Amino acid sequence: MGKIILSWYTQEVRLGFIGTGKIASSVIEGICSSKIRYRKITVSKRNNKISFKLKKKFKKIFINKSNQYIVDNSDWVFLSVTPSVGEKIIKNLSFKPKQIIVSFISTITLSKLKKMIKVKANIVRAIPLPPISIKKGPIPIYPPNKKVKNFFDSLGTTIEIKNEKSSINFWATSGMMASYYDMLRIMSDWLVKRGIKKIDAQKYITSLFLALSEDAVVNSKKDLKFLVKESQTLKGLNEQGLKEMSKKKVYKSITETLNSIHKRLNK
Repeated sequence: MGKIILSWYTQEVRLGFIGTGKIASSVIEGICSSKIRYRKITVSKRNNKISFKLKKKFKKIFINKSNQYIVDNSDWVFLSVTPSVGEKIIKNLSFKPKQIIVSFISTITLSKLKKMIKVKANIVRAIPLPPISIKKGPIPIYPPNKKVKNFFDSLGTTIEIKNEKSSINFWATSGMMASYYDMLRIMSDWLVKRGIKKIDAQKYITSLFLALSEDAVVNSKKDLKFLVKESQTLKGLNEQGLKEMSKKKVYKSITETLNSIHKRLNK
């Protein structure tokens, strides 16, 4: 049974994006291939290459160099700039009361956003990741907001977080995305060095980890330790791999990296 399109979807909303990096473009691609109804999407000119690529690929996308114009002409405003840029520009923009403002900025807290935005708008922090472009993956949001949840439910799996301290934990784990891709690259390159064609190596490694991830999702009610144990056999290859990586303190370094990212987010 398909997802129910709620009544607010019948209104064609105006969406505005301040910032057009990887995350913003991924969200826009997801929106444009979803059932979300929108009158237009206005994107900033911060990244000309990405902005014009989106405009060429999808209908009803407009580009404007003025951030204030985007705010003035949008029902929903998405803030997708770096923390340093956000600190400079948000406080100088005039937002509208009851406007929905969704921030993708990692280190600017909700309380700080409220001070910078000044008016009583509906402000929500969200953590979308690149797979949102294909309507996959989790999207944590804080604070819980029905409209924002319904919106992101069309683009992935929305997770409503009840306190900001918990949201920081999710932000920290999202900081491991590049490390994960690099691990896939290392294994793919290892195969290539042993004579496997690059396209076949990448296809095998990515398909392998996609299957493992899907298996973990299916078994998500079980402790992940169960899958660790189940995937090993006595004196088998996976047991060897696990022991050697443990001995080299690979897993400890993951925890230490998460702690380091978490500390940065709490500053």
